[in-house]
Amino acid sequence: MPQRKYTKTMPEKHRAFKRIVLPIALETYQSLVEHPEAFRHWLDEQIAKYPQLFPEGIEQGYTLHDQRKSKKMPEVTLRRIKLKARNAQGREMVFTIVPSGITPYMTGKTDEVEKALFLRRFGVPYWGLAYVFGRDEQYWYRLVNQIGRLEVVATTVQAPERLPKHLLADEKHVWLNGEKAYLATTVGEECVLGCSVALSADETALTEAYGVFQKEAQHLDPDYQPKTVNTDGWSATQKAWKALFPLIVVIECFLHAFLKIRQRVRKRFGDIYPELVKQVWHVYHAPQASVFRERAKALQGWAQQRLSGSALEAVQKLVSKTDRFVLAYAHPGAYRTSNMLDRHMLPMARWLTNAQYFHGHRSSAEWQVRAWCLLHNFLPYSPRARASQDFISPAHRLNGFVYHENWLHNLLISSSHAAALC
Repeated sequence: MPQRKYTKTMPEKHRAFKRIVLPIALETYQSLVEHPEAFRHWLDEQIAKYPQLFPEGIEQGYTLHDQRKSKKMPEVTLRRIKLKARNAQGREMVFTIVPSGITPYMTGKTDEVEKALFLRRFGVPYWGLAYVFGRDEQYWYRLVNQIGRLEVVATTVQAPERLPKHLLADEKHVWLNGEKAYLATTVGEECVLGCSVALSADETALTEAYGVFQKEAQHLDPDYQPKTVNTDGWSATQKAWKALFPLIVVIECFLHAFLKIRQRVRKRFGDIYPELVKQVWHVYHAPQASVFRERAKALQGWAQQRLSGSALEAVQKLVSKTDRFVLAYAHPGAYRTSNMLDRHMLPMARWLTNAQYFHGHRSSAEWQVRAWCLLHNFLPYSPRARASQDFISPAHRLNGFVYHENWLHNLLISSSHAAALC
């Protein structure tokens, strides 16, 4: 079989959205559009309350520019504003003020599509959405693609200081048109902040795939530099992160090392396996680096007396990585296992299985998985989840606030003035 030609994961250019989405009922917005003074008064209140939703230069003032109607929704009138400040090229900047009740590209009303998008996060197929909610499959497919064009980082993280300093990264094995591919996934602070398609698992492909997260994070904060990233032992993953963030500390996942031991010990040495589990996690729970080293050395001595062959090799390999594991003690907030990332990859895996992975163009696969990330970040927690007692969604937990009580309204408002992938 001929080798696939490596193509770029995403277009190089980002196109800034010329829309500012604000939390206001559609009916109220329509009444304000017809009264310029009332509209300006309301907009000034929004600028004071949510400055992060507005573009740089809004503080220098603006003028009411004009009104616009869409052929898709002729009953809705939108007002545009023009900033008094100009951009770096000296051009005028005009933005459309949009109520959160309207979906991107004027494709529908938020309240009419939010339940369908809620189900899409769980992998309900497009024909199923069309059967229950009307329209056709292509309508729902295009609507999801439009959400996938939004920047995942800038939409999820509402302030540069909220960008996580400690991350987790791993690749999810998938299929694209019947051929193997990988989703380079980045997680931090309970949110999926990046997920991009890589056609191979070598350093070059993974660097470009994880680079989508880097570009989006540094678009929000040009000086962004995470402190640590937790990965498995795959060297290409670690090299990719070092290439993107030279100062980052790579911390290997202790859980992956334990799983190798479990795989080789449980059947062959079943009688001593429970004791081995206690010994391994006793090492992990060491309160400081020096104690970790002592316990790891003791584990090795214990294993040499009771194990042999590949089982002993697995324990010795864990012990040989002691210097990598103890790096976490110098970074108290770092992730020592991939548990948090696995909790997000589990529903992603179900969604991928229901969709039978990806069929079609690579860019559509990219938009689909990015849309899943955003739906996942903003979707409400299950009422039975402990986190739901304090937070509505993972994005609420990360940012500490929400703009709107409805999750899809909150997602669209959060995307205000974010860049879109061309």
